[in-house]
Amino acid sequence: MTLEGLTPFLLTSLLIELTPGPNMAYLALVSATQGRRFGFATTAGVALGLLVIGLLAALGVGKIVSTSPALFQILRWAGVFYMVYLAWAGWHANSENSPARQQPTDKLARYFRHGLIINLLNPKAGLFFIAILPTFLSPDPMLWEAPTLLVLYVIIATIIHLVLVIFCAQLHPLLSDETRNSVFRKALSISLLAVAAWMVWVTRGGL
Repeated sequence: MTLEGLTPFLLTSLLIELTPGPNMAYLALVSATQGRRFGFATTAGVALGLLVIGLLAALGVGKIVSTSPALFQILRWAGVFYMVYLAWAGWHANSENSPARQQPTDKLARYFRHGLIINLLNPKAGLFFIAILPTFLSPDPMLWEAPTLLVLYVIIATIIHLVLVIFCAQLHPLLSDETRNSVFRKALSISLLAVAAWMVWVTRGGL
C-alpha cells in the first residue's frame, strides 16, 4: 500500500468517526455527567471493541453474520436494546458529583464494560470492517496491510473519542447542581434513544 492509497483511507476513517453514532452519544453522556476519568475508561472499552470487531472481520466472522439473517437480527436487536438500557440507566441515574457520592474506583470497570459492549454491538463498526476497509486493500494484499489499517482506524477513532471526552468533561463541574444534572442526563438519554432508532433504520436491510 502506497501513501496515495493510505490518505483516502485515513480521510474516510476520519469522516466516519466524526459521524454521530452510539459511541459518541454514550461517551458524551458519561463524560459530562461522571467526569473525565470515567469517559477515559469508556473510551478504552470502545477501542478494545473496535480491535475485536476488526479481528473477527478479518477471520471471516463478519461474512458469516452478514449472510445469516437470523444471526444478524439477533445481534442487531441486541445492540438496539442495549442502547435503550443505557438510555434508561442514564435517565434514572442519581447525580454523583459531590465528593461524598463519588463512584468508587472499581466502577471504572463498569464503564469500560459498557464501552466495550456498546461497540461490539455497533453496526456502524461492523459495516466499516466488512464493507469499507477491504476496498482499500491492494488487489493482492500483503499480510500486514489489513492489520495496519485496523490499527490506524482504531487510533483515529480513539483520538476523536478522547477529544470528545475532554470537551464534554468540561461540563462536569457545571452539572454539580442536581437540577441541571438531571436535565442534562435526560436530554442525553433521549439522544441515546434517537441513536437506537437510527440503528434500527440503517440496519433494516442488513450489513
